[in-house]
Amino acid sequence: MAKFGFLSVLEEELDRHLEYDFAMDWDKKNHAVEVTFVLEAQNADQIETIDHQGEVSNEDIVFEDYVLFYNPQKTQFDSEDYLVTIPYEPKKGLSREFLAYFAETLNDVATDGLSDLMDFLADETAVDFGLTWDTVAFEKGRADLVETEFFGYPRY
Repeated sequence: MAKFGFLSVLEEELDRHLEYDFAMDWDKKNHAVEVTFVLEAQNADQIETIDHQGEVSNEDIVFEDYVLFYNPQKTQFDSEDYLVTIPYEPKKGLSREFLAYFAETLNDVATDGLSDLMDFLADETAVDFGLTWDTVAFEKGRADLVETEFFGYPRY
């Protein structure tokens, strides 16, 4: 039986703070946890858009982005595939306070992103759309956290 460690706490905090649909994928072999979240926007004016795979559509927009929690010594990944990548120490793990702060920040980024997506659809001159994670601001806020109980990387 698995001991879910910070996965359970991460899911609780995302449920509590993230106002958007999300999914978590635990990649045991790669020592990683991927969080996928979805922004949806009506494309009422049926503006043609081209996705990252080059497909043209004038349908409503469903935009997915990804976050990765990873083990710096073991996880293999391409950081370009993620909005942000967050390292963890396997035994120490991550604190509830950090995971709550992360979920709140992700919600803020997604909310700003949804607004930007609506602006993108309304602006005929806009070329591309993407979310932005402000690492400097995130780390500055993280420095103010008082972290108490830590939850390790899940064991199975």
